[in-house]
Amino acid sequence: MEMRWSLDELYTGFDSPEFKGDFEALKKEIKDLRDWAEEHLTVDGSPEDKLEYFINAGNKLEKYSMVLEYVYLILSVDTMNETAAKLRGQINEALTELAMPDAQFKKFVGSLPDLDKVINSQGREAAQHKFYLEEARRLSRYMLSEEGEAVVSKMEQTGSVMWSQLHEQLTSTLNVKIVIDGEEKSLPLPVVRNFAYDKDAELRKKAYNAELKAYEQVDKAVALALSGIKGEVITLSKLRGYESPLEMTLQNSRMDREILDAMFEAMRESFPAFRGYLRKKAEMLGHKGGLPFYDLFAPVGEVNMTFTYSEAAEFVIKNFGSFHKKLGEFAERAFNNNWIDAEPREGKLGGAFCANIHAIGQSRIMSNFAGAFNDVCTLAHELGHAFHGDCLNNETALNSNYPMPIAETASTFCETLICNAALKIATPQEALVILENDISGVTQTIVDIYSRFQFEDEVFRRRERGPFSVNELKAIMLKAQLEAYGDGLDPEVPHPYMWLCKSHYYQASHNYYNFPYAYGQLFAMGLYAQYLEEGEAFFDKYVALLAATGKASLYDIGRQAGIDVRSKTFWKTSLKVVEENIEKFIAM
Repeated sequence: MEMRWSLDELYTGFDSPEFKGDFEALKKEIKDLRDWAEEHLTVDGSPEDKLEYFINAGNKLEKYSMVLEYVYLILSVDTMNETAAKLRGQINEALTELAMPDAQFKKFVGSLPDLDKVINSQGREAAQHKFYLEEARRLSRYMLSEEGEAVVSKMEQTGSVMWSQLHEQLTSTLNVKIVIDGEEKSLPLPVVRNFAYDKDAELRKKAYNAELKAYEQVDKAVALALSGIKGEVITLSKLRGYESPLEMTLQNSRMDREILDAMFEAMRESFPAFRGYLRKKAEMLGHKGGLPFYDLFAPVGEVNMTFTYSEAAEFVIKNFGSFHKKLGEFAERAFNNNWIDAEPREGKLGGAFCANIHAIGQSRIMSNFAGAFNDVCTLAHELGHAFHGDCLNNETALNSNYPMPIAETASTFCETLICNAALKIATPQEALVILENDISGVTQTIVDIYSRFQFEDEVFRRRERGPFSVNELKAIMLKAQLEAYGDGLDPEVPHPYMWLCKSHYYQASHNYYNFPYAYGQLFAMGLYAQYLEEGEAFFDKYVALLAATGKASLYDIGRQAGIDVRSKTFWKTSLKVVEENIEKFIAM
């Protein structure tokens, strides 16, 4: 089975007439919208007509903006592609011209005294895009002047965007020297990081030490990149009137602080159970006390659960189908039509992601598949994102923009499907492996994610006083890890460079991209509990909920599912399921 994706459904190359034509069309559409906004959003006239024009223009831009999707996909698997890198800069520069009309529109919407009346007008685009317009009104109070937003958008291209690209290049091209079977090899960073899942205990430890050693080649440059990005975010959040970058993130996530606090409080109360699991795993692997970081993902049990890529595809398709045949058919389409780039190789980004391309009604998934059961779960996770995108294909582009916390719901739900389906047919030995793998994954989304949040929160506070040194960042990370993991982690063997290898810290437009994973994990578990009660009838309800995620707040999406996300009780109920699994694992 092919392990590299096909992008021909977007474009056949940068020189294709379609790519060149859409790039030119994108620039023309941007210019037309900018000229229109300059003329019509500053004078009197029918607000209904103005809203309708802007909404239609925004939805139309989606088709042509897929030229940027194409470039980013190329770069994700070939970060040294000079043509793609140059085009990325050109397209991003063109898109900065949208900053002014976007600011003008938000301010225009915010100034309308009778917005609700306009929205409720019969036969208008405004009615279909009610939430989009209400959100524009809410965010209008945080906008700079139109000229200010235009300047900021351009300056970001030479600031945070370039710092992010520096981090991307340094980490994707970093080769790690490691001795395997007596031979020194130079391997791509993602390959070496994947050794954390290997059965060979000596190789796991060796890979961990080699990884940390390799980071010393780039850590000073990456620390500067992080300082630049976080400094820019602090400056802009203040200029726009936010109390902090966290408040800005919560606003953009359509989430209130009450939800975050309830979830975090429940998470902290669950830490003793997770620490018990980590100490038990340490004991099983021959360690005393806490688990060294290099063994966090070590396989346990005597069963060697490895998969070829074809076996992984078959496993995912079959078990997705056990939930509902439409989900199974969707996964089969993704594998058969080469939507997935799964092969680890030099020049490719580490980790995994899914890009939903609304303009063609398809997705593309990048992963680094090495054959472990965890890699199968990663495929399921990213296919969950893709299915979420599929559920939004009948929505307009503007009604398909959902926030990060809810973005991790469908992905986590699909991971849960795979794990529970596998447990049903597993031997006792296999059940131990599957259960431990599931608990290990949840430990990452609850315990490690909490440490990442604490790290980033402290980084923002420290950045107020100036740039970071490498040692300062390592110290902040170690403190955050020990606070979250407690005695479940060997304090002598943590991971001081987790700030360097996680790309989420280097996205100025997506700060605190950590707690969304915890939110998605626990919200998905609540939905899964409903599925167990309702059976196949749950599927249509689930699809309708995913289709609504681009036009509702997190609280209202929760209410649609009958869940109060402001209540600590809900989060504790989801965590209780994990705690029971931990008890089961310890007793096995």
